[in-house]
This record gives sequence, structure tokens and C-alpha cells, in this order.
Amino acid sequence: MRRIKNIGVLGSGVMGSGIACHFANAGFHVVMLDMASDGNTPQARSIIASTALDKAVKSSPAPLYSKDFKSRIKIGNFDDDLNLLKNCDWILEVVKEDIAIKRIIFEKVETVRKPGTLITSNTSGIPIKMMAEGRSEDFNRHFCGTHFFNPPRYLALLEIIPGPSTSSEVIEFLMGFGKNYLGKQTVLAKDTPAFIANRIGVYSMGKTFELAQELGLTIQSVDKLTGAAIARPNTGTFRLGDLVGLDTAFFVLNGIKQNNPHDLLAQEASIPAFFTHLVENKWLGNKSGQGFYKKTELRDEKGRPVILGINLETHEYENDSNQVLESLNASKQVEDTPKRIKMLFNHADIGGQLTKKSFAYTMLYAAERIPEIADQLYSIDEGMKAGFAWEYGPFQYWDIVGLEAGIKAIEELGKQVPAWVIEMKNNGFETFYTTIDSKPAYYNINTQKYEYVPGFESIVRLDYLTKEKIVYQNDETKLYDIGDDVLCLEFTSKMNAIGAGILNGLQDAVRIAEEGKWRGLVIGNHSKNFTVGANIMLIAMLAYEQEFDELNRAVDLFQQTTMRCRYSKVPVVAATQGYVFGGGCELIMHCDATAVGAESYIGLVEVGVGLIPGGGGTKEFAVRTSDSFTEGDVQIPALIENFKTIATATVATSAYEAYNYKYLNEKDFVVMYQPEVIYKAKEKVMELSEGYVPPVQREDITVLGRTGLGALYAAAHSLKLGAYASEHDIKIAKKIAWVMCGGDLSSSQMVSEKYLLDIEREAFLSLCGEQKTLERIQHMLEKGKPLRN
Repeated sequence: MRRIKNIGVLGSGVMGSGIACHFANAGFHVVMLDMASDGNTPQARSIIASTALDKAVKSSPAPLYSKDFKSRIKIGNFDDDLNLLKNCDWILEVVKEDIAIKRIIFEKVETVRKPGTLITSNTSGIPIKMMAEGRSEDFNRHFCGTHFFNPPRYLALLEIIPGPSTSSEVIEFLMGFGKNYLGKQTVLAKDTPAFIANRIGVYSMGKTFELAQELGLTIQSVDKLTGAAIARPNTGTFRLGDLVGLDTAFFVLNGIKQNNPHDLLAQEASIPAFFTHLVENKWLGNKSGQGFYKKTELRDEKGRPVILGINLETHEYENDSNQVLESLNASKQVEDTPKRIKMLFNHADIGGQLTKKSFAYTMLYAAERIPEIADQLYSIDEGMKAGFAWEYGPFQYWDIVGLEAGIKAIEELGKQVPAWVIEMKNNGFETFYTTIDSKPAYYNINTQKYEYVPGFESIVRLDYLTKEKIVYQNDETKLYDIGDDVLCLEFTSKMNAIGAGILNGLQDAVRIAEEGKWRGLVIGNHSKNFTVGANIMLIAMLAYEQEFDELNRAVDLFQQTTMRCRYSKVPVVAATQGYVFGGGCELIMHCDATAVGAESYIGLVEVGVGLIPGGGGTKEFAVRTSDSFTEGDVQIPALIENFKTIATATVATSAYEAYNYKYLNEKDFVVMYQPEVIYKAKEKVMELSEGYVPPVQREDITVLGRTGLGALYAAAHSLKLGAYASEHDIKIAKKIAWVMCGGDLSSSQMVSEKYLLDIEREAFLSLCGEQKTLERIQHMLEKGKPLRN
């Protein structure tokens, strides 16, 4: 069995350093080499790689899950340190996109590489078959393309591209390794120009450029229409071009045309004059300071920087004209994403026309690329979703608008629909995807029937389960039977905000699990975010009306629900992704375990709305602080450190960082491949259910009383003196200190969880009566960001 321990990365540019960091994220020892510099010391000789790594670590978004992981990367240079590659199990080349340079590097590598070592290239366009010419048989059998997308930590796609001599064992291994260890959506691509995602995505981008000018749309309107409105990133199309780099997009667009003479759609595509104008002037987007957009020194009436957009006709930069589009305005009223997409597709105005035509070209282009770039349609869809962060791939969009409607839209372009699509329709198939036995199935072009999408053996998808699998539901939750006598509770409120519906759903789910045949409960969902926290609109309404009895009952329900999860008679395991804020963080801290998606952003952020964590979170930090004390230990430093985490609303920007802040502990575990989190949580429930004994409620929590309060009050004032906190921040911080220290106790002593919950709830309610807290809540509801008052 092949095993990986040490990995060599050749090249330390943006991609090389990013890939090296992600290998370090996954726990591997990495050697990153680049060109040698003049100098007499190893440090001076390897300054290129060293500088690149330092720059990467300081960049935003961060390429490392934790800055501590930098220690896993050793840097060097090609002249002095090539021998370090002898111990590497995988060597990945990420040098300049120049085949001559790559061949020189490979020739050097072969002098030190041990037989059987994997050797791959991160090329985005050079044919794999050309790069390894002249190399040994063993080199060629272990050589292929591994195309990561930038930034490597965040974009999920990893295209695996076999060369003509690549061993099938190597391909099978990398497909599994990319998913299981690196958390990537691995897609098997063919050795064709631009492979899968760039071939489809850049063509789609270029066609949208053309259509924007043809229809008289501003770039701002196009970005609104092609962003979140159709379940794609907020950048839309033109901002994406600026982000990628207009020279890069220009190069890939030209490359598709030049390297695919048989590709009639690509040959027909034209590169608009405005695009050429920008590239010729070296206005290449974010990296040059301007591209389609230009940020100015001016400020608008709200104090925000004025950003100009290029006029596609005059090539001059202008203010956003706020072009009025009925389609775009109507789309804002439709929350259901598929319904919104379908509405835009069918709208008659120029916004609707852009949506229909751009979809039609993309669907047609994707359909024509089978089997040229991929044998099956799901590979194209997975590539676009993981590489370009689309929520749906081309064929999934086609299913949303309808097979007939998609065919008609293509025909309205004056184009012919590929024969295999017409054949599929004539054979009675109405969709490219369906569900069979609660698993996704796709239309196989070769067998002309539905078959299971590969890779779902270790994935639980709640949206594929039939209605018969719903055991219970209310307005904000659904409880599913996910097999093996395990339940899963899904949140369904807007942004998964936790209100009475979710709290009652949690209570009922635990009760049902305890009273029935069930082995335990998973709490998980497939939304972008696990939960943004408590429903602050409800808190605001009760606070403004001074309904403090009702508020007390609401907070008590929250506390009792988190405690119900902790002391259930069956194991309760959470599964997370995205934001795990406020009440969501409190919830997972009380579960038996949490399967934490690596890209989970976890924090108790209540200070931002003028409150303290009131659902057991402040109490739980007191518990975790107490558990960290050892006999003879100096206790104050640990208390201050944990206090500051809550008082400054610190958010962990990865699952691994969440351990540093004590949001996670030894009971929790990280899942690299996000689609598997619910499945992994289910496995944990099954493991824990064997001989499960519920924990006993705590009566032994050490709190430090006045001694601790004095230290925390001093720490709070140091934050104010350093201009890190306002007067109201200090008031909130003192409430947090009060709970964590057990109140005004004359000395250190042991208290119960119930005692701490009572004073936590009292502190929370007292802040609800503060005017500045109400102002913070209102600002968050209106602006979506914290107010510093």
C-alpha cells in the first residue's frame, strides 16, 4: 500500500507556496524549493523560497489553518537542496508555465528521485504527454497532472490528469488521497487544453463579456446577475476577472481558441475590444490596482471608497449608474434558489436575456465537450462547482430550468443541440439527474440509463432522502432517519438562526431518540453555514418591549436545550461547516462530540451585539478553565486567556484554530472532506452508542471568586487603555468575568453548572436592558456588522 509522509514542492510562487501550506494543513512534512540566490549562507541562498513562504503566511485569506503549521515546511533551493527530495514520497512541480523550464526541472529531479516516487505537475494548460518526454519508464509510470485551483486551501477542486503512460494505480491513489487527506473534490480529467473547469468556466466568462456589451448592460449589473442571484460567488463575472487577473483570463481564452481548432463554439467566440484595451494598458485587475473596476481615493456619503467600473463602449471609468432591471429587482423577492434561477431565466428584460443566453451557451458548450474533456456529465458539474465555487454545474442548471426550456434556449441561439441530449429526451429521460434509493444518480451517456454518481458511499445527503425518512418536523427543523438507527436534525430557518422552533426541535429530537429504537442523534445540515447563532430579531423585540419575563424564559430554554444535548441518554454529535457562531458554538460545545469541517469558522461573538454568551457558553468556558487547572498550577493566566477569547469575540478561522481558543477539545475531530461531515458524525454516534453512559451533571467546577475578578477587571481595563475596547465593551467584559469567576465569592471554591447558568442568565438579561446593547442589536440587524459604541 502506498503511503505519503514527505512531500516536495518545486516552486514557491503564489500557487507553490499555497499548495505547500495546504499540504502542511493536512499534516505532512513539506520541502519547498525554488531558484538559488547569491550568498554564502543557506538562508541567503534560499531567500526566494523563504520570502515567498513568509509572504504567503501573512496573506489574507490565510493559506494555513494555523500559523503553527508553518513549522512543517522546510525551504531550500534547487542548487543546494535537491537531495532533500530523496526522502519525498510525492514531488509536485509548480514552476513557470514554460515547458522548457519544466523539462529542465524534471531532468534534475530524476537524478535524486527514488523509484516509485510520485511526480506530478500543477500545470493549468501544458499537455501532460509533452512534459515527461525523455524521462525514464519509472518516471512516466508515476507521472501525471495534479491541477490545484487558487487559493489551494479554499477552492475544493483537484483535477487529476493522466499521461499516456501513467499507472492506473497512481491515478486511483491520487483520486482517493486528494479527497481523504486534502479535502478536495477530485475529478478525473483528460489531457485536453485547459482540462475541465477552466475550459468550461473561462469560455462561460468570455461569452458573458460578449453578451454584456451586446445587451447594453453595465458591468455592475452583470456581476449582480451572475453572482449570488444564480448561486455563484458574489464576485459575479467581471470582478472574478479582476480577481483571477485579466492577463491570465486573456491567455486562457486565447489558448482555448488556438489549441482547439475543432471546437467551433470557441472559434466563433470573440474577445471584446474593451478586454483587449485593458490588457494592452496592463490594467490587469486586483494585482495592478485596476481592471474592470478601479478603486479611488474618494469616499461616498457613507464613508465607503468610491469604486468605478469601466464603460464597455467608451472604455472610460464611471460611477455605477444603478441600471434599473426589473428581473434583478424581482429576483430579490424569491428566496428559493432554484425558483429564483428559473424566474431570471424566463424574464423578458435584458437581465433575463443575459441569464438565458449565458446559460444556453454554457449548457451547450458543456454538452459538446463530452466525451472530449470528460466521459460523463457529472465530472463537468463537479469540476465547475469545486473549481469556480458554483452551487450548480451546467447540467444541474439545465435541470433547474427544464430540459425542454434549455433545448429551446439553445435553438433560439441558432445552434444545434448535441445528438446525445436529443436521444436522451427521445428515450423518455426528462432530467440529467435523479435520485435512486436516497442517492444521486446521473444519466450515463454510454449506457443510456441512470447510474449512481460515484463517491457517495461515505456521504449522507439529507436532500436526497424521501419523505418517509422524516421522523418529525416543525417550522424550523426536520428530523431524518439516516440509517443504522441514527437520527439527524436539520435546521431550516433563515440562515439557520436559532429561535424557538430550533430549540423545541432539538428538545423533541433528543426525546424521540431516547424513547425509541435510536442509537443517537446527529445535528447537521447542508447549508453554507451551520448556524449564524441566535435569532437576535426575537431578542430585540422582547428587549425593546421590556418583556423581561419572556426573555428570561427564552434564555432559560436555550440553556436547558444545550444542557439537554449534554446529558441526553443517547449520544449527540454535531456536524459543522461555515459559520458556527454564538448559539451554534454553544451548542457544539455541549455535544458528546463534533465532526468539524476543516473550513468551520467558530466563535462566541455575542459581544458584537452587546451581550454575553447566554446559552451556556460563558458557563462552559468556566468549566473548561476549571478542567485545565492542575495541582499547584498558577491559575490566573489560563483564566485571563479564556476570558479574552469571549470578551474580544474571537473567531477561529479554521477548525484547527478553534482548538487553540478552547471552542473545541479532545472529544471533537476534524473532517477534511466537507461532504462527509454528517456521515462521520453518524459513525461517531454509532461508536459512542456501544455501552453509552450519560455524563453526570457537574458540581465540581473551580471558580476563583474575587481573586479572579480582580485579575479579569484589570485585563478588561488594559483592553480599554490599548483602545481595543469601548466603555460598553468593558461593561460586557465585566459581566463575562462575573460568570467565569462565579460572582462575588470571597475565595476560590467549587460550584455547580446550575449555579453558573443562573448567574449567566442574570447577566445576559441585565445587558438586554442597556441602551447601547439595543443600539448594537439594531445596527447588526440593519447593517449586518457589529457597532462599536
